[in-house]
Amino acid sequence: MIEFYPQIKAVHIISVLLSGSLFTIRGLLMLMRSRTVNVPALRYLSYTIDTVLLISALVLVAILHAYPFQQHWLTVKVLLLVVYIVLGTLALKRARSRSVQVWCYLAALCVFAFMVSVARSHNPLGLFAALLS
Repeated sequence: MIEFYPQIKAVHIISVLLSGSLFTIRGLLMLMRSRTVNVPALRYLSYTIDTVLLISALVLVAILHAYPFQQHWLTVKVLLLVVYIVLGTLALKRARSRSVQVWCYLAALCVFAFMVSVARSHNPLGLFAALLS
């Protein structure tokens, strides 16, 4: 299975970019008070991209034998993913006030960016690793 690593990694990275881009677009639609934020087509596209993202992540974990709680950076990435999902859900659907929606959206974008920095550096401190060394 290791022979497919480059292709699976490419699918994973493309899925990350698509997922983040779609979330950004839906968040901007929310900020503009558009009714299209949660239309079924966008929601199902998001579900599809995120499913491909999750499957490719699980396959990479299996190929590399790099598991959360063994690899600190991967543990942080998984925990950040949970935070990102909660913030994204609040921003796009569940928040009761406009200000909470906006703050959750901005926080979710920050968490997403930090999650990418952790993944790229393979360091639990992500972009802060360079500043602290």
